Amino acid sequence: MKLYTRTGDTGETGFLDGSRVAKSDPRVEAYGALDELNAILGVACAQTQEADILEIFIAVQKDLMALGTQLADPNTHTASGIEKALLDDTDVQRLESWIDVLTAETPPLRRFIVPGGSSSAAALHLARTVCRRAERRMVALGAGQVKGPLLRYINRLSDLLFAAARVLNLRAGVSEPEW
Repeated sequence: MKLYTRTGDTGETGFLDGSRVAKSDPRVEAYGALDELNAILGVACAQTQEADILEIFIAVQKDLMALGTQLADPNTHTASGIEKALLDDTDVQRLESWIDVLTAETPPLRRFIVPGGSSSAAALHLARTVCRRAERRMVALGAGQVKGPLLRYINRLSDLLFAAARVLNLRAGVSEPEW
């Protein structure tokens, strides 16, 4: 199988159900933002040696792949009948438990902080902003177009990214400038 298919040469792409749409389609924009977020998480993971953080974000990267397939086709099976990985509220609860653990490690927030710090924390702050954009793209698809657990997941994920960035800065001994 070749890496290139030439099927997108005219500005169209295919959904998992076989239908074709413009690459500027709002649904493509939404899962494209998730793909970008996943790549930035890969950069953040490459810049840290913190095993617990790596474990979390490798799991999140896999979740983002599942979320992307759910956006590309909201059916539970692909056109070829293969069952897709689906995110649900147990995945949201998993994010919340990670947030709670990470938040307990850092001092309470008194003010807004300026994003940055260590290279891995800065990458997570960047990922957080892309996560928020992906969330906006998902919401823009309209009511009923994205299942509730997916919106809850992506909303909670931005909180996790923030909490993890703070932990990475703390562990690296990098101060967080307040605003």
